[in-house]
Amino acid sequence: IGKEIVVELKNDLALRGTLHSVDQYLNFKLSDVQVVDQERFPHMISVKNCFIRGSVVRYVQLPEGELDPEVLQDSTRTEVAKEQASK
Repeated sequence: IGKEIVVELKNDLALRGTLHSVDQYLNFKLSDVQVVDQERFPHMISVKNCFIRGSVVRYVQLPEGELDPEVLQDSTRTEVAKEQASK
């Protein structure tokens, strides 16, 4: 969270932005969004913040050296525990 990532969608749209949040379903909230291929998707240039449903995600590119698998696993466990507790 707080790092710049690139999310490529199944429709070939790729968005670069600052990760605000992500859940166990790979739903993302991004801020400071930029379209990677602006010539192909000019209608998306004005988007600055977005929510991306996990089912449309093809790839996620994380910054090199920024990935800590233990933190990711802990975050996922915490989210799942919260969700189960609320049911």
